[in-house]
Amino acid sequence: MALFVLTALLAGTIAPFDPTATDAPASLARPGGVHLLGADFMGRDVFSRIVHGARISLAVGLCATALGCLIGVAIGLASGYLGGTFDLLVQRLIDILQSLPLLVMALVMAASLGPSLTNTIVAIAIPLVPNVARIIRSNTLALREMPFVEAARAVGMSEVRVALRHVLPNTLAPLIVLATAQVGSAILVESALSFLGLGIPEPHPSWGRMLSESAAEYVRTAPWLVIYPGIAISLVVFGTNLLGDALRDTLDPRLRR
Repeated sequence: MALFVLTALLAGTIAPFDPTATDAPASLARPGGVHLLGADFMGRDVFSRIVHGARISLAVGLCATALGCLIGVAIGLASGYLGGTFDLLVQRLIDILQSLPLLVMALVMAASLGPSLTNTIVAIAIPLVPNVARIIRSNTLALREMPFVEAARAVGMSEVRVALRHVLPNTLAPLIVLATAQVGSAILVESALSFLGLGIPEPHPSWGRMLSESAAEYVRTAPWLVIYPGIAISLVVFGTNLLGDALRDTLDPRLRR
């Protein structure tokens, strides 16, 4: 993941070509020589597009996860701390949202908002809210009855200050683990949306868009157009999942030896 982050930050330096520049004589050039990973049907360098695609994929994954977690934390904290009718209504709404798979809900949102970078982030962030809200709510329900919360109320702290100062910080450890794992899911969904033409529009280089342009027509004649973007997607999703597992092992005292 450090390698992918550095690649995204230094994309302009690492990429040997402009990812959007076309070169007709280099159309479908095989890997090797000037084009390290070959060129696509428009003569665009595949390596440069994958390098710049890392910037887009990580930006979408991180921004969508951050937005989804921000909304989910607010909803989950309010639902778990206030309880009562408000909690009942919020949980029924979350049940409705969770009844739809992540990709299906993202497809509905993306189709409604239209293809653009901002709309893709929003379309992916909204389906991530229910899981975050449920995690924060369950932790809040356990924490609001703890002695230190009762002590904070006893000294005259307002309910808002108790929730933000004492309850919320104690819910962050499981949230960090969940958010890290959801970055991989967000990147995978972004690739799927771009593959279907509902994600990042041209001319931005996106791994999913690269697969969409090449999978049907060139998978046999120019397999490198499919293999290398697919490897990039697989590695970054695998890396975020491993990072989430490592953070869980580090932050959860029950898993320490």
